[in-house]
Amino acid sequence: MLGRRLFIGALSALAISYSTTLAYADVVKIGVLAPVTGKAAADGEEMVNGAQLAVDELNAAGGVGGHTFELVVGDVGEASADAVATAAERLLSDRDMGAILTGYASGSNFEIEMMAEQDMIYLIAGNSAQTEGIIGPDPGSFGTVWSLTPSYAGYNTEIVPVIDGLAGAGKLNLPNKKVAIIASDNPYSKGIADGMKESFEGAGWTVTENDLLPFGEINDWRAFLAKVRQDPPAVLINTDYVSANAATFMSQFMEDPTNSLVFIQYAPSVPEFLELTKEKSSGVVYNLLGGVLNTPTNPRAAEVLEKYKTAHGNEPGSYGPALYEEVLIYADALAKVGDPSKRLEIGAEIAKTNKQTAMGKMQFDPATHLAVQSNDGIPIQFYQILDGKRVLFYPDVYATGSFSQPGWMK
Repeated sequence: MLGRRLFIGALSALAISYSTTLAYADVVKIGVLAPVTGKAAADGEEMVNGAQLAVDELNAAGGVGGHTFELVVGDVGEASADAVATAAERLLSDRDMGAILTGYASGSNFEIEMMAEQDMIYLIAGNSAQTEGIIGPDPGSFGTVWSLTPSYAGYNTEIVPVIDGLAGAGKLNLPNKKVAIIASDNPYSKGIADGMKESFEGAGWTVTENDLLPFGEINDWRAFLAKVRQDPPAVLINTDYVSANAATFMSQFMEDPTNSLVFIQYAPSVPEFLELTKEKSSGVVYNLLGGVLNTPTNPRAAEVLEKYKTAHGNEPGSYGPALYEEVLIYADALAKVGDPSKRLEIGAEIAKTNKQTAMGKMQFDPATHLAVQSNDGIPIQFYQILDGKRVLFYPDVYATGSFSQPGWMK
């Protein structure tokens, strides 16, 4: 046990304290678990920036019920189990910690169990299938844990009717009903790829390739793309969520593109993807559950995006706004309870959330603790990158533009 304590002490640098310049008598700490270093550092930076933006805003307004806030960041690095556990333990051991927030920390969300054991408020915005798998069997034991992202079932099922709808409307010429899929070996990427495979096969499509690569930095996709070019599919899917990996994939696909619609999971929503691919990504499609719903019907999104851009000099992807909203959801619940130590009561107030956010109307399903998905709640959104801009083309009620068949397709 002593060795373990010394090990944790030596890694104390994983927690980095951020605070405003003013000193406060009553400071509630808000922890952020984030990959601020490693391959997903672009996401981690956004998480920290979004949370810090909300903390600064709350403190500038005098705090909440006499409480002001300080952000403490636990770096999960490459998201290994040891790194996530160490960062989580470091935050949990702080007696002034009122809540811990994240977009995602581990691929399996195992840290949810750690949070629940200590009745720690934990708001998360990723890996919904894993969240549901942990909480669903006994939601009453996880009263302090809530997800701003809906069930990932939509990722598995919605792509087929959307593509069929585009073809039926004459917007997409499908040369065949074949699909090739590649994933990286982590629960998020592999789980979505498996669900898509099942959905395509159930709709009568042929899956010509279903490959899995080790999770990590991937610099060469050419072996997979060579197989794709031998039997070109109408749809080519990559569910690796790391933006740098996805950018390399897109660039290497464009070396000799097939007559295929390219769909990449999540990664194109990260600003880094556009910076790395530039014109080579024009035409690619992706979707989001819990992404920023920046449409005229949701002015809250434009408000949050503008605040973030003013504070940090660039427009964020999904996780900056998500962490901003997480801080405010916690602050709303704290205002009702008053005492930050009454975390079970604060969790019960979070459960009652019914407010407009940058992602849409936020409410939670008591059976899973996930955000409720619907066109009136948190909708699934399909985007296409066209000439460096993201065009939301589905669902129609929120569309900001129309789908256009990629220039490399016939």
